[in-house]
Amino acid sequence: MPIIKSAKKRQEVAIRNNERNKAERSELATAIKKYNVAISSGDVELAEKLLPETFSIIDEKATNGIIHKNKANNKKSALAKELDKLKNTAKK
Repeated sequence: MPIIKSAKKRQEVAIRNNERNKAERSELATAIKKYNVAISSGDVELAEKLLPETFSIIDEKATNGIIHKNKANNKKSALAKELDKLKNTAKK
């Protein structure tokens, strides 16, 4: 337990930032899960609609420092690849 006033404040700020970051990570995970559900159900139209929204959320979280920009680009690439695979199997 901190005794010094500045240490108490830093602890409060750290807790507040931790809660905000947890909420942001949860929002990111939810968006990716919604997209993955559309992919796994084979719904190409819904997946195409969700892809730009998911990309936007991923970019926002990378800008805010929730995830690294390279991880964001890697995740976006993987999501786009899944959609392409789904489209190719739907054509055959």
